[in-house]
Amino acid sequence: MKYRRLGKTDLKVSIVGVGTWQFGGEWGLTYTQAEADAILDQAAELGINLIDTAECYGDHLSESFIGNYLSRRDRDKWVVATKFGHHFHDLFTRTDEFSAEAVIKQLDASLQALHTDYIDLYQFHSGPDALFDNDDLWTTLDKQVQAGKIRHLGTSIGSNANIHQTAASTKVNSKAIQVVYNRLDRAPEDQVFQSCIDQDLGVLARVPLASGYLSGKYKPGAVFSNTDVRHRHDADSVRQKLEEVQRIQQNEVPEGMDMAKWALAWCLKHDAVTSVIPGCKNPEQVIANAAATELISDNHPQAWKA
Repeated sequence: MKYRRLGKTDLKVSIVGVGTWQFGGEWGLTYTQAEADAILDQAAELGINLIDTAECYGDHLSESFIGNYLSRRDRDKWVVATKFGHHFHDLFTRTDEFSAEAVIKQLDASLQALHTDYIDLYQFHSGPDALFDNDDLWTTLDKQVQAGKIRHLGTSIGSNANIHQTAASTKVNSKAIQVVYNRLDRAPEDQVFQSCIDQDLGVLARVPLASGYLSGKYKPGAVFSNTDVRHRHDADSVRQKLEEVQRIQQNEVPEGMDMAKWALAWCLKHDAVTSVIPGCKNPEQVIANAAATELISDNHPQAWKA
């Protein structure tokens, strides 16, 4: 495994992390604690130390699986990133809750679910600019940093081109940006990434496999179950994406190379990107994701220098 400095924080993160939205039950599977343990144990064995989750992946359900796991392992070996701003009601149903008072309740609930006294990276979760531009919220969060409940603040931007929230990061003491970035969606390259570089912000690339479409497993016409979030994607858009994936596989991916491995490495080669956080349904997918590091050199601007 290779590691990079997460922006101007003191966090040393693996360049491949573990995304855990799937633990909340919205990707067609439900999990037992033993299954979650197996995924995280495999990640640890491969040197992965970054876990990304959220308050609304289930009603703190994903966090609870992770917390149960961490309660039986060495917490300090992990960088735990979670998010705030939404209240989970049912599968695919949330409401915004970004007031300072609501976020403190979410923070305490996350700490309890995660079985920890502190969160390494606490991220504003894809909220609109009007709710982001709330000085009371960020002042309240800074007090939680001072109290030791949060090590660092971050922003998970909802729109891949949200330069407003990105550019305001230093002002609100947010030190990392999480953004959708993959070979099918390069919008952050236009403005967001340059702003991240200028401010020395860490960048976590979420959905680096484009919701699995860049895995190469799916062909145009693929159908997903109604408990899989991809079932909600526009059918014509999905068809176009999968047709583009076929073109990329034929014209850009070296013959014989696993497409998912190539797609993750493609993201990691951008100077702004610190780490990718793909989801993984089982330990075998963790192994496949980690293999992307074989295609990455050590000359990245954020490469960890021991």
